[in-house]
Amino acid sequence: MIPQDVQECLIIPAAESIEKNNSANVPHPKETYFKETKVLIPETDGFSFRKLWAFTGPGFLMSIAYLDPGNIESDLQSGTIVKYKLLWVLLSATVLGLIMQRLAARLGVVTGLHLAEMCYRQYKKFPRIFVWLMMEIAIIGSDMQEVIGTAIALYLLSNKMIPLWLGVIITIFDTFTFLLLDKYGLRKLEFLFGFLISVMALSFGYEFVVVGPKATDVFEGMIIPWCSDCESSAFLQAIGIIGAVIMPHNLYLHSGLVKSRIIDRSKKEKVKEANFYFFIESTIALFISFVINVFVVSVFAHGLFNKTNRDVLNICASSSINHSDIFVNNTELVNVDIYKGGIFLGCQFGTIAMYIWAVGILAAGQSSTMTGCYAGQFAMEGFLNLQWSRWKRVMLTRLVAILPTFYLAYFTNINDLSGMNDILNAIMSLQLPFAIIPVLAFTSNRCIMGEFVNGRINILIALILSAVIIIINVFFVVQTVLFEFQISTPIIVGIFIYTLIYLAMCVYLLVHLTFSIRGGCGNLHNNKVSYFYS
Repeated sequence: MIPQDVQECLIIPAAESIEKNNSANVPHPKETYFKETKVLIPETDGFSFRKLWAFTGPGFLMSIAYLDPGNIESDLQSGTIVKYKLLWVLLSATVLGLIMQRLAARLGVVTGLHLAEMCYRQYKKFPRIFVWLMMEIAIIGSDMQEVIGTAIALYLLSNKMIPLWLGVIITIFDTFTFLLLDKYGLRKLEFLFGFLISVMALSFGYEFVVVGPKATDVFEGMIIPWCSDCESSAFLQAIGIIGAVIMPHNLYLHSGLVKSRIIDRSKKEKVKEANFYFFIESTIALFISFVINVFVVSVFAHGLFNKTNRDVLNICASSSINHSDIFVNNTELVNVDIYKGGIFLGCQFGTIAMYIWAVGILAAGQSSTMTGCYAGQFAMEGFLNLQWSRWKRVMLTRLVAILPTFYLAYFTNINDLSGMNDILNAIMSLQLPFAIIPVLAFTSNRCIMGEFVNGRINILIALILSAVIIIINVFFVVQTVLFEFQISTPIIVGIFIYTLIYLAMCVYLLVHLTFSIRGGCGNLHNNKVSYFYS
């Protein structure tokens, strides 16, 4: 039997739920997206591929975050540094990502509210604003990686005729592609994402076939979770893989995207069905993203592992590709990035390999740009209950991302621009607790999820995995900030103050998580019973 106080906040039909929202003086969420473009689910008996097709879309849009330029760079660096020995880390991070994405999707399906909207209802104002700012920083950081990737891709494709600073400016206008297609329907936009993912699969798959790594070595790297002869740089690279794969704002994105399907939340079987099909779709999407990531790791594991700058120079000496601006003549191991990786492929396997690589990077940058637009809109509408015009929201985040990127592109060189990815991965890693802890708290609260609440075993597994991720990412950030960069005393003081606030907010979220797991049926800030859909 479910206790009486819990029964009172479960299984409320949509109309009654909205009425209760109003009576509780909590504004009903405003929506920029999915007002008139929600996808109707066909009525069929048993498992249906037709029904799976209707649910297909949100998971593939979500999976783009696993294929953005930052992830691609992390993949190629992993292959260059330790060959195939960290593929099991990539596999584990993808599985963990699927677990967390499943929780985020279930939250949206069961309640009809996405993660940011739930934060608006459950957290006090200051913590809520702080969490929102952290997500905005994560979104802007991700957007900067997309700008960098797109600019480098254009630089390669144009044979340096489009300078980096011009490529950065061009990315301002590619946001209108998103706005134009989104205007003509969600399904058309989802087809575009499917096309871009196919372009990445074909581009990086071509490189995999041309380079020809051994399949046995690849599979061995996936199934053997050990790297006994690896140096400390390999450990940091493993941490970087986890930080690059699991994006904090992607949980907010996925919980919002599932709202694009029409689900009758007054019927328990319809909610179960939606959870089932969305999980299948997410699994397929992340499997495809994992295969693409493996292509990239394997290409550079086979091609650049243990090679020095001089080795690459000798390889490029007989090619027609201009490499004088990136490789120096010494015996240090090559420090590869997206740009150097493309140049190497062109020198070793022909110019066409470089251009195909650039096409794949361009597809990665463009697709992740568009999902970032969605994530930004969901965050602003949810955390602030504020609705902006789409073009205002898109242009604001894009301009914030472009200004520092343009400065580097114009006043420095290609190496500085490519090297920004490591810093941005570290920044986004810091924001991870502000996505993982809320999604665990809300999906572990019976008053929010009803019978779809996380079980104790699921809660324990998710908590352990989340704690490991957070500790790993904080360690990675400390290593990156304190030991790889020279920082002045005033900045250290600022970092210390921010750290205190950061830890205080983490403690607040953990207290709320404990409250939720124990069955707390009220909001911490107003002690009102939750009133979510079933």
